[in-house]
This record gives sequence, structure tokens and C-alpha cells, in this order.
Amino acid sequence: MIKATETKLKGCFVLEPIIHEDERGYFFESYNHKDFCEAIGQEITFVQDNISLSKKGVLRGLHFQTGEHAQAKLVFVLKGRIQDVVVDLRKDSPTFGQYLSIELNDVNKKQVFVPKGFAHGFLTLSESAQVFYKCDNYYNKESEDGIRYDDGVLDIKWRANSKDFMLSEKDKELPFLN
Repeated sequence: MIKATETKLKGCFVLEPIIHEDERGYFFESYNHKDFCEAIGQEITFVQDNISLSKKGVLRGLHFQTGEHAQAKLVFVLKGRIQDVVVDLRKDSPTFGQYLSIELNDVNKKQVFVPKGFAHGFLTLSESAQVFYKCDNYYNKESEDGIRYDDGVLDIKWRANSKDFMLSEKDKELPFLN
């Protein structure tokens, strides 16, 4: 069982598992296909799982895939803390260009479902963070794209000073939304 809350970005959900704790520790289902699909109101089949390990200050994103290779993602933190950011890029959406920012960590165990048509990125807040995400489409290098983390139109309120960010060379070269 999970609790699903749709965000201001239609189709984007924050999911919270039911955690069973006692003196031994805890147990929860991190993913149950039937419960997940019921919670978000659509059938999603994930085909690829990814894990990244990032040091404090690493900013990954904002990434997405285009066309037939677009991906929906379910993002979860196994260890550490991140500021997770999702940007609505659906041009026909009333929330086009708006973003969701949420802390995901290994204590709150929240997950974010990122639908197709959104960019996704995160900033590592702890000394390191291990991020796990499921994708409903396979990675395709020719379809990868992104937008700058510091795009003035988006005006994302990152939870650290940008001078301390560690970015890949590719992410430094991403275009602005406009």
C-alpha cells in the first residue's frame, strides 16, 4: 500500500509507502505494480532500473528524452538526501514551465513519479546520495536532451549556492528553456 498525492503538475505524484517499524527495524514495499498503477490512475510498465551515486553538491539535470523514446520515471533515494526537481515541459499544459521541488531522502522514503513530457534533475544535499529510478522506456542517446539548471525563466530555488555545484560538462552546455 502507498499513499499517492498528485502535485500541482498534473500527472506528477509524490508517493509515500506504508512503513512497518518495530524494535528490529522496518519493512515496506518500495514498489508494487498493482498498487502503483491504481494510485496514479494509469498503467505504467517499467523496463529499466538505474542507480546513481553522487557526492554532495552534485547537480544532475535537468534531463529528459524526446519523441518515441520519452520516459516516465519513478525516483527514490536509497541513501542520503536530495532536492528533486521536476519541470513540466508539455507545451499544452497549464503548468508548462512550472516546477516541483521536493526533498527525497532515506528517512522519509518518499518517491516521485515523473510523467513523460517532464524534465528531471536533482541536487545532492548529503555527503553522498544513492538514487534509484525506474524508467518506462529504454535509454536512447540520440533522444536525450535537457535544459539548464539555472534557467532564469524557470527560476528554480536550489537549496545550495550554485558556486558549489558540481556539474558534468554536458550539463554545463544544456540550452535554456527559451
